[in-house]
Amino acid sequence: MFEHWKKRRAHWERMVHKRGADILKSANMQKEKKFLQHGKVSVYSHSVRVAVLSLFLAELLRVKVNKEAMMRGALLHDYFLYDWHEKDDSHRWHGFSHARVALKNAKKDFQLGEIEQDVIQKHMFPLNLKPPKYKESALVCLADKLSALEETIRRR
Repeated sequence: MFEHWKKRRAHWERMVHKRGADILKSANMQKEKKFLQHGKVSVYSHSVRVAVLSLFLAELLRVKVNKEAMMRGALLHDYFLYDWHEKDDSHRWHGFSHARVALKNAKKDFQLGEIEQDVIQKHMFPLNLKPPKYKESALVCLADKLSALEETIRRR
């Protein structure tokens, strides 16, 4: 059974890199390789992990989703384009504001559907008070929390 999930993970990773290539190769996303997210994990790597984990959760829980929209929204969920660890007053409320900033930046650089926008905007629920509208958004929200927890614990 473990082998099955290992093969599926490799499939989802290929899917994310193939179908999300325009996002992953973009200049701004490349900048995210330099910004730390949790522990020693970059924002770029965290975003890829969340996209892959979202696909895993959808399959594990047998939830029918728009995989493309969910994966693209997950790749852009932290597209805020700054290092929030730097001492700067504008980063003070990062946890509450970065979803809005990420959506604004993503709209500038990419065409986004309703699901992608909701994924980006609502991934910080409950810090952002509006709950996810779509299954895809809820799965990315959960994947983001699980990934952040693992990345934070593993840094020690």
